[in-house]
This record gives sequence, C-alpha cells and structure tokens, in this order.
Amino acid sequence: MATALPLSFSTWNALLNNFVVEVGNFDGVNIGWLHTIREIPGFLAISVIALLIFIREQSLALLSLAIMAAATSVVAWFPSYQGILFTTMISSIGFHYFATLNQSLQLQWIEKDKAPQTIGWLVSIGSGASLVAYLFVVIGWRLLDYSYNMIYMVTGGLTLILVVYCYLAFPKFETPNPQKARMVLKKRYWLYYALQFMSGARRQIFMVFAAFMMVEKFGFEVHEVTSLFIINFIVNMICAPIMGKAVNVFGERNTLVFEYTGLTLVFLAYGGIYYFGWGFLIACILFIIDNVFFAMAFALQTYFQKICDPADIAPTAAVSFTINHIAAVFLPAFLGYIWIIAPQFVFIIAASLAMVSLLLSLLIPRNPIPGNETILKFI
Repeated sequence: MATALPLSFSTWNALLNNFVVEVGNFDGVNIGWLHTIREIPGFLAISVIALLIFIREQSLALLSLAIMAAATSVVAWFPSYQGILFTTMISSIGFHYFATLNQSLQLQWIEKDKAPQTIGWLVSIGSGASLVAYLFVVIGWRLLDYSYNMIYMVTGGLTLILVVYCYLAFPKFETPNPQKARMVLKKRYWLYYALQFMSGARRQIFMVFAAFMMVEKFGFEVHEVTSLFIINFIVNMICAPIMGKAVNVFGERNTLVFEYTGLTLVFLAYGGIYYFGWGFLIACILFIIDNVFFAMAFALQTYFQKICDPADIAPTAAVSFTINHIAAVFLPAFLGYIWIIAPQFVFIIAASLAMVSLLLSLLIPRNPIPGNETILKFI
C-alpha cells in the first residue's frame, strides 16, 4: 500500500499545476479554491469511525485507494474548472480516508520500539514509488509525447492493479487491540491535537503555493516541475530511514523542534524570493529542503503512539485528521486572494505558523508516556 498510493497521488501532484494553468486557465484564486475543495474530505475524515462499524480497517483502506486511483485515471476527461473540482473531490475522498486508516494501521501493527525506523522505511518506500511515477512523467512527457490523459490513466491503472494484488495476496491481519468504534476526544491528548492543527495549516501553504510559485513565477514546465520532485524523493529515500533512527536516538521532542525551526527559516526565505528577487535556483534549493523537513513529520505519529491508549488509535487517527484539516478547508482559498496581491505575505504567514508549532513542540516531555503527555502538568 505504501507503494500504491504515491503512483497515483504523486502523478496527480506533479502534473496538477501545469494542468490547471495550461488547460484550466487557473489563477491564484482558482488554485486556492481547488485545494480548499480537496481538503474538505480530510476535514470529514472523522466519518471513517462510522464506516468501521461495517467494514474492517484493512478492507476500507484498500477500497479508499481504489477510489483515489479511479478518480486520478479520469482527471483529463474533465478539463473544465467544474470538472477539475469534481475529480479532485472524489480523489481526495479516497486519499484522505486511506491516509487516516494508514496512520492507524501503522501504529497498531508496528511495535513502539520499532515504529520510528519502520515508518522511516515506509516513507522511503513511498518516496521510491513517487520517484518511479515522476520518472514516468518525465519520460512520457518529453520523450514519448504522452498526453495528460495517457499519464493519468497509466499511473491510476497501476495503483488499481496493486490494490487488487493486496486484496488477493495478503491475509486479513488482526490488530492486537480491538479499536473503539466511536469518536475519542481526550483532554490528555490536547498537545497532540494542537500540533496536528498547526501541521495541517502549515502543510497547506507548502502544498498549494510552493509548487504553484515555480510554475507561475519561474515558468517551469511539466518535466521541470517533475524533475524537482524527483530530486526531492531521491533525497527522501536516503534520508527517511536515517530520520527514523534519529527519532529513536534523539526523541520526538528534539526531532520536532529541529523540524519546525528549519521550516520557519525556509518559509522566511521563500518570502525573500519576492522581497529580494532571488532566482529559481534558490527557490529549487528551498523546495528540496522544505520536503526533507516535512518528511520528519512522522515523529508526531510516534509521539502519539507513546502516550495513547492502544484502543484509541483508530478513532483518534480519524479525529486528528479532521483537526489537521480544519485550517485546510478555508486557508487555501483565503490565501489565494492574498497571493494575487502580495505572494510574500503568504510565506510570512507560513513562517509564523511554523514558529507556533516550534513553541508547542517544546512542551513535549523527553520521555512521553501515558500520564506524561506534556511538561505542563496543570493541564
């Protein structure tokens, strides 16, 4: 499943900005609304809890992957503004349901002492699959003269094939602890919820506007944007397992402090591109560094694994995904209007959000366990 997801999503992500600009004639406002629509299913991820009454997590994860792959396959069939919004919404339902279940299953299936390194390897595997998808985009676009439709259909189809394989080839794995089929919202998880909220707000600015900047400001073409993603995922393939070991050695607190400090500086530098007129080379370097820092985000998952009741993992994954997407529903559209006036302010806002995350991460204890979730004992 770690391989199947990026084949579709990475292709969609690599082609998106060129597709909406060249085919859909999008501007900053349009791209902001597109991503707001895309994040609505993430905000509604809490509905996964209701579905788990009727279908087991493993099966629902595969069904969600299939929905995302099918929607990705037909993106180019609906090139209008409304059509792009429609296929994005359907694809996003599959993506966000799977992401919620994927996080839950990882934390249930993987032992605590092995989680950081194992999840690091899963990130590396996903990066490898993304690399394959991006190489296919570059070769298909530049050498084989494939259309948007051909690339979307091939990668979406490959994901569907992998979903069928996973369904037929693997047994139904049992989880060690039965999961609660109801919403779980506990006071002692408040710091985890707060970090998830800030993560969602901050991530949206990067996902929506960083790559869009490369196309709008620097005129990057499909193969150039995709080549940038290829470099990112080669770096992540190498770094993710190392980051997993680093979390084991230095702990979640230090890892997240390092991540958020780096992200604050990177977002400020993005703003500098517009203030000081820095060229595309600086923008590319920042884009790669940005991705490396975001790859460290699984430290937040392992922090929760250490403080939670094992029966809370599935419902809390759904709740945290909804919390993660609260800002994502309105922020892209709102910032889209700011973008067309002063793009640098969008990145200054992102830097401010990263600083808030940094301050929150300092509240994580060095040895998080149930009963020791935060250094603020009075909360």
